Amino acid sequence: MIRCHQAPFGGLAGFLPIGVMLSMIGLEYTGSDSLALLTGILALLTVAAFVPQAKASRLAFVAVGLALVLWAAASRPDWVQVTMTAAQRGAMVIALFTALSAIRSAAMGSAEILDCGRFLARQPPGLRYVALTIGGHLFALILLYGSISLLGSLVTENAAREPDAVLRRHRIRRMMVAIQRGFASTLCWSPLGFSMAITISIVPGASWPDVVIPCIVSAVLMMTVGWALDMIFKPRLATPPPTRSPETGRWLVQLRPLLLLLGVVMSGVLILHLWTGVEVIGAVMSLVPAIAVLWIGLQPRPHGMGRSAWIGSQVLQFITRDIPGYRGEIVLLFMAGFIGSLGSILLVPVVQNQGVDLNALPPLLIMVATVWLVPLTGQLGMNPILAVSLLVPLLPSPQAMGISPVALVAAITGGWALSGATSPFTASVLISASLGGVTAREAGIGWNGLYTLVMGSILSAWVLILALIL
Repeated sequence: MIRCHQAPFGGLAGFLPIGVMLSMIGLEYTGSDSLALLTGILALLTVAAFVPQAKASRLAFVAVGLALVLWAAASRPDWVQVTMTAAQRGAMVIALFTALSAIRSAAMGSAEILDCGRFLARQPPGLRYVALTIGGHLFALILLYGSISLLGSLVTENAAREPDAVLRRHRIRRMMVAIQRGFASTLCWSPLGFSMAITISIVPGASWPDVVIPCIVSAVLMMTVGWALDMIFKPRLATPPPTRSPETGRWLVQLRPLLLLLGVVMSGVLILHLWTGVEVIGAVMSLVPAIAVLWIGLQPRPHGMGRSAWIGSQVLQFITRDIPGYRGEIVLLFMAGFIGSLGSILLVPVVQNQGVDLNALPPLLIMVATVWLVPLTGQLGMNPILAVSLLVPLLPSPQAMGISPVALVAAITGGWALSGATSPFTASVLISASLGGVTAREAGIGWNGLYTLVMGSILSAWVLILALIL
């Protein structure tokens, strides 16, 4: 969804996140101290440019961030250094968001991608939940929560043709829940998501190739349990729904554009990671925008406009219109990463001075608690980026606990996924609530409360198995 809001300094402010992304890419490949400093400075300038027109809820995060800076200045001689370290964490989030927004904008302009979504929305009742869960998962790998906007708009448009109000309400709820859970399951493993990027960066010894298989298992469990609960608690209607003719389109043919795009992105990220040795997040940030530009070049363009001119106009539009339209998200995401990073740095000595020794806790208890902690803090209004960045550094390292980093990553990303399905403060739940015509609390804990209890228990058992066998 493209939003056309006027940003400070016109559209020029959109060049700042691009600068953050480019400098972060350079930093990932070189580790240069100069680029690290430049990245942090550009990120702070980005937030300063977008703050004047940000909502009050975003400004509250800015106020908390400034309070932490004052605390650091009053308590630490190295406060400038730790503040810039936190700014670089926030810059990483801005850079990743900018890269993924590029391919999302390209996808939203693709008729083939929209046709994939319509195909999924047209599936008959017996296949609809499975189709939308799998489709929501595949779309979310590229579009993040934009997948909920795209598929949700299509399914609600389709359901609006149903004359029976009761049947229409049940259908919209079940379809939106399927899309939600498909999206949430990507948070367990996707290298393009904030969950994996943040978690890998703060868990010592963790890498995406090592964790991807166990975390894919988590995602499969989430989708399977969601389908089972939908079948068990399927509403019993007084009047049977009208029969519908089966969808004649072939799945592989209809979904081929999306599967091809996913294949190119995922294989490209893995190849670049293995070939250059750069971390997966660096591979994502450098590869995804390039694929977006190439994709735009392959799309139909106005008659008489050359390919280079078309690409240039679309890229300029993305920088000067689309990025400023995301200013609220950029401020929130940066502040979540910044507050979490700086807050954890300041809290570690406080916790130690209070005599709190988390190393004394059983490692298996810490693993299970981690699964539940992120969705719990999500109900209290904490963005998962903030919660994970703030709380995980307080935990003992995997090496100190005597467990594999893989198990800890699976616990964190599993909890992050549950938060993405239930927290009324996340974009995914807010979008679902808007499209479903309900409150965010209803779309989150109302629709997915039982699912979270069941799935949280299963994920707890899964991470315990990983901790014991790896």
